[in-house]
Amino acid sequence: MLNLFSETIKHTIQAMIYLASHDNQRVMVSQIAEFYDIPKFYLAKLMQTLTKHHLVKSTRGRTGGVKLNKPAKDIRIIDIIRAIDGPTPEKEMCVFGLDICSDSVPCPVHDTWKETKELIKNELYRQDLEHLSIELDKKHKLLGID
Repeated sequence: MLNLFSETIKHTIQAMIYLASHDNQRVMVSQIAEFYDIPKFYLAKLMQTLTKHHLVKSTRGRTGGVKLNKPAKDIRIIDIIRAIDGPTPEKEMCVFGLDICSDSVPCPVHDTWKETKELIKNELYRQDLEHLSIELDKKHKLLGID
């Protein structure tokens, strides 16, 4: 199966959904790390990056922690991906990893993959943290997970 996101992106999105589900309260990075079984120092570095991109607000000290820097409905998944991975490269890679794959020199699945990439891209721009947090909470309640 094709894996669209790196582990780093997956962990970052998980952490952001966790923050969105905690009603703008400060949360310790160690709490998120433990919940998702993510190495604490690794997650702390990711939170630093998100802070630099103004997606997360970090407070030091005994009563410190991290929280979203703006409402969850105003943070799109694409914002998180760009904060971690940087802007989208001008030349996108072929799904097969071929050096040459374009509209003029397509690989065997170029046309289908081009449409799929566009759908995924649109979804990343559309999806916000509030929606993902609500949907995940519904699933947890159905499964009996706290």
